[in-house]
Amino acid sequence: MTTLIPPDYAAWLAELKTTIRTARLKVGLAVNRELVLLYWRIGKEILERQSAQGWGAKVIDQPARDLRAEFPDMRGLSPRNMKYMRAFAEAWPEEGFVQQAAAQITWFHNCILLDQVKDG
Repeated sequence: MTTLIPPDYAAWLAELKTTIRTARLKVGLAVNRELVLLYWRIGKEILERQSAQGWGAKVIDQPARDLRAEFPDMRGLSPRNMKYMRAFAEAWPEEGFVQQAAAQITWFHNCILLDQVKDG
């Protein structure tokens, strides 16, 4: 038995492909936004602990080890990246700004901005 393809099939298939691409893009943007906000919140916690308890920069190493042990499949929990998280929260202390602007670009690009601000 032969199945006939309706004349509007190609247009319908193109619409489905567009819908899937749009959804995938939205998922990627949502993941990026949540990751940037997570990193900002971690950085804010580090700042608050350092301020309240006099933590030094070396104290970042222990939580980095502990978090990597708990979440071995998660990237971005190195001491170096946690120092970026701290600098990020220090540079942009308002969560509203982070949600509106900083979360619209990747973490990598936020780190580049931090380096530029620091070097500038």
